[in-house]
Parts: sequence; structure tokens; C-alpha cells
Amino acid sequence: MEKTGVVNGRFQVLHLKHMEYILAAKMRCRKLYIGLTNPDSLHTRESVNDENRSARSANPLTYFERYQMIRGAMKEFHVPESEYDILPFPINCPEYLLQYVPKDAVYYMGLCDEWDEEKYKILRSLGLKVEILWRKTLEEKGVTASWVRGCIAADQEWAHLVPKSVYAYLTENHLDERIKRLEQMRLDEKDASLVWSEKKEE
Repeated sequence: MEKTGVVNGRFQVLHLKHMEYILAAKMRCRKLYIGLTNPDSLHTRESVNDENRSARSANPLTYFERYQMIRGAMKEFHVPESEYDILPFPINCPEYLLQYVPKDAVYYMGLCDEWDEEKYKILRSLGLKVEILWRKTLEEKGVTASWVRGCIAADQEWAHLVPKSVYAYLTENHLDERIKRLEQMRLDEKDASLVWSEKKEE
């Protein structure tokens, strides 16, 4: 078993597949650091492989809210507080990354798309040890955070997609309402953009 491990993700919103990833890494190390990507607007940059993930509607929860959400889920899954910690993980600004996370840890990843491949290359370029937990196609990936947010926005059932503690945290703090509002704003902007494009073509 490794002494220290690191996982990373936006976790917007934390769902059961995220927990599968986190717990698979935790089984391989004594202390796990959970890195939050896009920790704030200053450490969020667009990538050709990450265009949607930088949008405001795709990042509805603050660093603090995600921190609290993850702590609740780790407690729900009976992971002792002493065996994990939560850190900023500015993967989009790799020049700052090692100011936040340990260099001598094992970085656990699941590879599913081009953005995962880009993150893998970034971590390797920093001289970090990366262990691939699994490789999956997009079809094999299963639940995604965008799927959960879409269900919330459309008033569809989503409680079964996330840990019970996450559902309680989001609804009790009315964060599901924020997700709905941001998604509606995104759709309104998209509609306005289409109308503008049609007018330009006339």
C-alpha cells in the first residue's frame, strides 16, 4: 500500500461514480488527498479538450461547497477524517499545481476522454508518478456530473445518482435551485446566440 495518493476532479456534482473513483484510490494508499480542479475563477482556463468544463453553468458550486459535500460523502462511506484531506488542484494552471499538492504521492486517474488524457500528460510533465486505475469509453463511463446537473435542471429524479449525504446537502442549502438557474441562463444565452446568428445570415 502506498503512503500517499491523490485524486482530482471538479466534482460538480459529486456522484456515485466519483465515489467509486475516490474509494478505489483510497484502497491503494494510507492517506488520500482529494484535489478540486477549477478551485476558483482565477485558476480556471479553457482547453480545446475542456471547453464545456470551464463554463459557469458547469461550475455551479464553490470550492467551500464542494469541500463540505465531499466531507459529508466520505463520512457516509465511513472513511476516517485522518485518512484523507481536500486540496485545491489547479490542473488548468499547472505552473501552480505543486504549490498545493505533494510531489512524492501517487496520482490516481481513470481515463475516459481527451481531457483525461491531457491531464495525464500534464501530471507526467511535472515529473509526478501516475497510476491508471482504469480506461473506459464514454459509453462505459456511466453517470456524469453533467447528467446529474441536467436531471436537476429538468426536475427529473436524481437522488439515486448521488450519495445520500450529497442529495441532502444540495437540497437543504438550496444549491439545486442555483444549478437550475445557471442552466436556464445557459439555455437563454444559447437561444439568444442562435437568434443573433440567424439575423446575421439574413
